[in-house]
Parts: sequence; structure tokens; C-alpha cells
Amino acid sequence: MFAKWLKSLLGLIGSLTSKLMDKFILFGQYCEDAITKRKPFREEHLHRLSNLKEDGKLITLGPTKCNRYVFGIFQSLSIEEVKELVEDDIYWKKGIWTKLDVYPWTQAF
Repeated sequence: MFAKWLKSLLGLIGSLTSKLMDKFILFGQYCEDAITKRKPFREEHLHRLSNLKEDGKLITLGPTKCNRYVFGIFQSLSIEEVKELVEDDIYWKKGIWTKLDVYPWTQAF
């Protein structure tokens, strides 16, 4: 009984927190030959993104079809947190992403 109540409470808290957070978009560029260069780091990168999505901080992220640009949508209390999250990614640290810009975003609908 307590476990069910606690799970409901945590779900409600998570829902309220996500409504208080702002959305941010990420635009960036990949290095030349990113498909090959990312291979040693891809598993770590995807695992981290999965955790960020589970935590409610990442909505979506991925490359454009030409694999030259990256686009993402984050949810956070601050732009600084999003920049820290992005700069802490192995793709940024290893030079797979070469340029990243983060902007506050208003979702119209």
C-alpha cells in the first residue's frame, strides 16, 4: 500500500517539476567523418542520453539525415544546466561535435 502511494507521489512530483522547467533547443555540427570517428564513444553517448531522457531532461536528440548537424530539445530549469549537460557529453569532449549552440525555446503547440 505504501509503495503504491509513494510511486504515485513521485509521479506527481515529476509531473509538476517538468511543468516548471523551460525547454531549450540545441543546434550543432559534427566533425568530418563523424560516423567513423564516433564509433568508440557511441555506446557511452547513447547510454548517457538514455539516462537524461529517463530523468526528464532530454526530450529528443539526433543528427540530420546528412549527418553534418545535430538537433536536440532539452527540458531544464536553466540554460546553464543544458550547456553543462551538452559539454559533459563524450561527443563534445572527443571532438565529434564541433559546434554547439543552445537557445531557450517556446513551444507554440
